Amino acid sequence: MYMTTELEHHLQRHENELDVLATVSQLMATETGQQQMLAQVLGKLEQALAMRRITVMLLSPDGQELIFEAAHGSAVDESAEIRYRNGEGIIGSVLKTGQPEIVPRISQEPRFQNRIHRRHSEESQEAGFLCVPIVLESEVVGTLSADVGAQEERDLEEQARVLEIVASLIAFDVRARRLSRMERQMLEDENRRLRDALEERFRPDNIIGNSRSMRGVYQKIHQVATSDTTVLIRGESGTGKELVASAIHYSSKRASKPFVRLNCAALNESLLESELFGHEKGAFTGALNERVGRIAEAEGGTLFLDEIGDFSPTIQVKLLRVLQEREYERVGSNRTAKADVRILAATNKDLEEAVTAGEFRQDLYYRVNVFPVILPPLRERKDDILLLADYFVDKYAKKMEKTVSRISTPAINMMFSYHWPGNVRELENCIEHAVLLSNSGVIHGHNLPPTLQMPRQQEIASTGKLLDSVALLERDMITDALKSTRGNMAAAARQLGVTARIIRYKAKSLGIDCSQFCGRPK
Repeated sequence: MYMTTELEHHLQRHENELDVLATVSQLMATETGQQQMLAQVLGKLEQALAMRRITVMLLSPDGQELIFEAAHGSAVDESAEIRYRNGEGIIGSVLKTGQPEIVPRISQEPRFQNRIHRRHSEESQEAGFLCVPIVLESEVVGTLSADVGAQEERDLEEQARVLEIVASLIAFDVRARRLSRMERQMLEDENRRLRDALEERFRPDNIIGNSRSMRGVYQKIHQVATSDTTVLIRGESGTGKELVASAIHYSSKRASKPFVRLNCAALNESLLESELFGHEKGAFTGALNERVGRIAEAEGGTLFLDEIGDFSPTIQVKLLRVLQEREYERVGSNRTAKADVRILAATNKDLEEAVTAGEFRQDLYYRVNVFPVILPPLRERKDDILLLADYFVDKYAKKMEKTVSRISTPAINMMFSYHWPGNVRELENCIEHAVLLSNSGVIHGHNLPPTLQMPRQQEIASTGKLLDSVALLERDMITDALKSTRGNMAAAARQLGVTARIIRYKAKSLGIDCSQFCGRPK
């Protein structure tokens, strides 16, 4: 009778285990979120197999330790550090060996860390503990563990085998999610590569820069160039607004027609009106001849109005008529002329603030601000500084008939540390200044204008003493040589034509830390 009852018990337990495994497989096939799926799987194991505190740990991205992923059956000790390093405790041992661990009594196992769950009662301490590896292609990627009631060793081994089967199913799920993430990452990388290639194709030939913010500008130029939409180019002084206007015109269907520029800030109201609309002979004192205005000059093409924020109220009204009706009148004339011209405007002013203050007409603002293109200041596109500097070095070296091979590391560091209030225009002026002063084929820090010098360098340069200037030059040359040789003093000495002892002495006296260059790429 006893044997029959025991057999029935085993058969019932095996039937329960098969049902559990079938349910677990179904859950893994239908649930999308990993943590939600694991929570349901662990809940089913607890319900059907009388297990408690079932926990899944997965390998961290760096592969150095196991981190908590999901648990069921009791509160997790959130104040504890829920992670196990290789070989640490029972769970860490499973990670290290890849073999399951069976602990008949938790209280009798000194390696047991009791780190994840709160086990305070004597009953919990007398329970058994099972931990099996989650193995993926011979690599342990996690562990599955559970508390079980005190049982015979054979029963514990059977339960451990059930956990191993569940762990295998979890491993398949982990692999599927890994592959899905890899495919998604590959698609994202490919999309990014194609997007970058497309944005590079959009880059106008007259503009230098490959930073993310500038690629956004190139895309806007590409979007608006083929239409006749009015464009407002905004940005600080020196950011290259005229270059953007030129790129838009020469990428448009009007490219074969005139591109006419007018700087509105350079003229007073009467002169600006005459320049813009033209005037009749005798229209005002000094009008000895009839004059064709810029609008007429740009007929069929593009008119670029720089610093439109400086327009007077009278000119604003007349420009509004051009934009709305495509009509205008010359100064001193009552004949209306038609204007087939595209308007591109630029300003470094806050037009919204000017509208609020009543300095700029609101209706004109809406007419010119149809498609805004905002240029970033140079301090926000530092990735482009070296690219721009190299371009200007080549430009002015050819112009001055000089050979300049490169820019030294200290000079580059100075350019990256500077805030560039004058933007690209200031950078161009600085490089022209440096090329003019350079006599060694290399632009050093002391060749750059005083505004870019560090406080200590300014102090040395301002003394006007020969020894101080020589020290500054030596510091630049030694720093540059050490950078190019990755901190190798002997190689730096050979490059500079001196001995390594002199380099060591000079580096110490000039306060150069040679260790900072070790291991850096040339």
